[in-house]
Amino acid sequence: MSGLQYGNKVILAPMVRIGTLPTRLLALDYGADIVYGEELIDHRMLQCKRLENKVLKTVDFVLPDGRCVFRTCDLEKDRVVFQMGTADPERAVKTAHLVEKDVAGIDVNMGCPKKFSLDGGMGAALLSQPEKVYQILSSLVKAVSKPVTCKIRILPTIEETVSLAKMIESTGVKALAVHGRLQTERPFHSVHTDFIKAVAQSVSIPVIANGGSGDWIKTYEDIEKYKIETGTASVMIARAAEWNPSIFRKEGLLPVDDVAKAYIKYAVRYCSHSINAKYCLAQIMRECLESTKGRQLLSATSLRQICAVWGMEDSYDLNEDEVSKREEEIGVDREGTPLRSSAKRRRIEAEENEYGVWELPVMYNKKEYRSKETPKGTINNRAMLRKIGKLTYETTTRQSDRHFKTVLTINGEKYSSSLWSKSKKLAEQSAALAYLQMTKMLENSAANDK
Repeated sequence: MSGLQYGNKVILAPMVRIGTLPTRLLALDYGADIVYGEELIDHRMLQCKRLENKVLKTVDFVLPDGRCVFRTCDLEKDRVVFQMGTADPERAVKTAHLVEKDVAGIDVNMGCPKKFSLDGGMGAALLSQPEKVYQILSSLVKAVSKPVTCKIRILPTIEETVSLAKMIESTGVKALAVHGRLQTERPFHSVHTDFIKAVAQSVSIPVIANGGSGDWIKTYEDIEKYKIETGTASVMIARAAEWNPSIFRKEGLLPVDDVAKAYIKYAVRYCSHSINAKYCLAQIMRECLESTKGRQLLSATSLRQICAVWGMEDSYDLNEDEVSKREEEIGVDREGTPLRSSAKRRRIEAEENEYGVWELPVMYNKKEYRSKETPKGTINNRAMLRKIGKLTYETTTRQSDRHFKTVLTINGEKYSSSLWSKSKKLAEQSAALAYLQMTKMLENSAANDK
């Protein structure tokens, strides 16, 4: 089988929410050799219909409700790897067949430590099920025309990790990515380079080192150092690329402001969901979210408002005019719906995460509420007037930096900010703000549909 090669490559790692089309294209522009999409679950993908989007010149995989789950284009076709979450060989093969002619490779996530993956028998749950690992990978290798790879975390001992890697190699996969941390470890734990090196020395297929951001990789020059330290064929970068995709530039990192503008151009060109664009930009701007631009970004509720933060409204308006013209010429909108039936459609720009929580990337700013009621105050008044039912606030703490995130539950529906706050009080206000903004969007959508 010819096609994508995994030796001596610098790779964008799969990252939920981050690894959408604008980030992937930006990483390729800056010098990445291969880009992985965010992990997408087989059940969800199998509900999708493949759509050749003639308006945006993309290929979209769309759910029955019209939401686009995966979008790709010719600019990345020979270098994008589709990563799936799966626990079943048959579903894995069906999912791969759905996307294989639009991507360069197929990868199986066998390292995700998040609860929703583990509960579904996916991700890191597979590390303790070698027979199932073999069934999934060998089935894919036999059935799929594109190279198959997988990404794992390390096991408690080097011997166990090497044994698993050898078994994976025997399935016929073309490469193996190894995140050098245990399932229970998080980014603030040091990466185990000795485990990755032992795997690289034990198999003949290319091994891709992952997990070096922070400990090892801060600049482009550090990528080669990490590659030498782990003795691997290639390096895969996650957090360092999330924070600044220009990490792939041989010439060095660009200022985050320049990177943000470059990201926005792709987000506008491919009509990205404003929630996703805002989330990605918040990671790029993470160290300056308290600046004027950072606060403006967090307050933005549409893609045009995001553009306005950087003075790019004209670019947005010009793109909208061009897209509208193509829609009229082709007779469908950018989502592939005939114009007659889509004229009153409006997307609600919120995302329901894997835990059933509706998330918006909003952050409460005390300065904006000095002379008006706070989000929590507004909700409490509604509760007192019995305009809404029972409400609860539940806050979790991120141990790496002691930041907080709150989930607000109202009548069984859950709402939260996708951004972490510096205090529990701010996190609660941000969750309340997320609820109020989503309620407002729903009301606007209903009014537009009348």
